[in-house]
Amino acid sequence: MRLGQIKDLPHAKGAIRVWRANGLEWSTIRVYLRWVRCFHNDCRRQGIVTLDQLREDFVRHWAERCIRMPRARSAETKRLIRTALWAWSWGLEACGVAIPPWKTPPVPPPPLPPLQEAFAKYRREVRGVAECTIRRDVVLMQKFLQFMQRRGRGITQARAADIDRFLSERGRRLALKTLSRDGYALRAIFRFLFVSGRIRHDLADIVAVPRMRRGDRPPRSLPWSDVLRILKAVDRKTRSGRRDYALLLVMAVYGLGAGEARGLMLESIDWRRQQLRVVRPKTGRLIYLPLLSGVSRSLAAYLQHGRPRNCTTRALFVQMHAPYGPLRSSSAIRHALHKHASCARVSAPFMGSHVLRHSHACRQIDLGTSATVVGDILGHRRPESTSVYARVALRRLRALSLPVP
Repeated sequence: MRLGQIKDLPHAKGAIRVWRANGLEWSTIRVYLRWVRCFHNDCRRQGIVTLDQLREDFVRHWAERCIRMPRARSAETKRLIRTALWAWSWGLEACGVAIPPWKTPPVPPPPLPPLQEAFAKYRREVRGVAECTIRRDVVLMQKFLQFMQRRGRGITQARAADIDRFLSERGRRLALKTLSRDGYALRAIFRFLFVSGRIRHDLADIVAVPRMRRGDRPPRSLPWSDVLRILKAVDRKTRSGRRDYALLLVMAVYGLGAGEARGLMLESIDWRRQQLRVVRPKTGRLIYLPLLSGVSRSLAAYLQHGRPRNCTTRALFVQMHAPYGPLRSSSAIRHALHKHASCARVSAPFMGSHVLRHSHACRQIDLGTSATVVGDILGHRRPESTSVYARVALRRLRALSLPVP
């Protein structure tokens, strides 16, 4: 589409500049502008304001009508329409144009019943439990309440036989570790009921929890040579490659988990003091790590030539597609790790987002670093959490092996 053909599109030049600044090719821009023009003309024929209709729900319905057109015969074209108008929306927003939110704000969940709300408040304010754990415990409390309703009694009338029957039914379809976690949650529920005066006897001690030995499974780590191969396989000539290299390098060098890497902000890098500020998601503890030269260069290359411009978030690592928000979950990190491990021909039975954290810890133990120092870097509160890595520190374990008779 020529420049003369977009004069009737408001703020078109500014949106095109934003697109070009973020690496969109002219061939892609022409396709996007063709659908933007169709959308604009259709809204004008209906007598409605185009900018007010740049919402996901309206665009979806409009695309459904467009697939009946002769040139739009597939679901792929419908996705292209949505992508084009989504790109138009964030392009205008980056230019300072006031437009409605692309996605409808989520409806807040309904308030919890009084008993469950009191339990959540107790876990949050008295016990200091993380929100994710509270949500999981509240769900289990709801299931136990439904179980007691089927037996014709309330939760305050529960007996030891009811607790055993509930865990027995769940144990038929749950793994042992999940069942153990449910048992501890039930203990917390009955301890809350006893402390709040809702039951006369503390039933927490009679909840039979399956015994789980700490560290029954060694941490799943990679040899450090495989970690280096994965980093070397990342194509740092592309924008996404620069982001992935900086992200994986930071996780490997400092042993960060997925939540810690996603929580890094632009303010987390102190360039003058050469420090990296990391907040532990579970404890909220702030730790200062030295900004090593290799990490500093990779971060600088990513911020200068990889991180999209006009981002509305202060998160350090962002998505590489519009509207360039922060990484929402650890699945994005796991996908990047799988992608580059495949390019490096590195395979492992388990390639989760924490594998670089485990690999870092095992390497430090192998190099002779004190377990206390490793625990401080990893943010462990108990020495037992760090001691499990000694089981896979093969280099140091070989020195302890006895000769074969």
